[in-house]
Amino acid sequence: MSKIELKDITLDYTDQGNVYHALDGVTFSVEEGEFVSLIGSSGCGKSTTLSILAGLNNPKNGSFLIDGQETRGTGKDRGVVFQHYSLFPWMSVRKNIEFGIKQNFPRLSKKELTAKAMEYLEKVGLKGFENKYPYQLSGGMQQRAAIARTLAMETDILLMDEPFGAIDAKNRVLLQDLLLQILDATEKKKTIVFVTHDVDEAILMSDRILFMEDKKIAHEVKVPFARPRNREKLTSDEAYLSLRRKVVDLFYHEQEQKLEFEGGEGI
Repeated sequence: MSKIELKDITLDYTDQGNVYHALDGVTFSVEEGEFVSLIGSSGCGKSTTLSILAGLNNPKNGSFLIDGQETRGTGKDRGVVFQHYSLFPWMSVRKNIEFGIKQNFPRLSKKELTAKAMEYLEKVGLKGFENKYPYQLSGGMQQRAAIARTLAMETDILLMDEPFGAIDAKNRVLLQDLLLQILDATEKKKTIVFVTHDVDEAILMSDRILFMEDKKIAHEVKVPFARPRNREKLTSDEAYLSLRRKVVDLFYHEQEQKLEFEGGEGI
């Protein structure tokens, strides 16, 4: 039994009397402990698919199952990290983390709550910043705190919607490596669905890459490299370079097809 299953998911939006198809028969599964990336052009349905998994949208048709059980709405079994910093501005960094923890561990004492928050702040390199407010942190630090809050909830499933998309290139690399280190050190492997536009990020992070085209899954590529992964060694390996060429070809072939369709005559 797969940890997550989507079967023939469709979703429509209505705007001023017009119906827009957001998802059209999305079908895939994710195994327990697997890291799967969704990649594709803007508007292909990646974030909408993640919103179904998070319970923020319910499908028009199709089935969404977790551990074989039909699922609707949000749940304490799923943690979400968004692209844009989602910290509460009126709370300190530590209080933000504690807020997340309390959702899944409501019976912790104040001392236990603080200890768990500090444990995860230390994991993301924010020890010493626990009493700062979000506006006092850089974008990269805010996203570290958001990741810490979600990880501290200790959910089985982690959903990440372009979590590094709004961060500069240097901090993006640092956060990718940090997340991999934390996940590799976690005793029970999380099941992760990760939305990205970045081919290199998808290969580095994932066990499997799903390509979305025309509101559904069009291609699947397995990433065969063992964990833990070393960025420098991996990116100089011929097997990595070969896989990257394959993924880039798939990604840009889809982009060209879209431009040809939109432009009529192609480019």
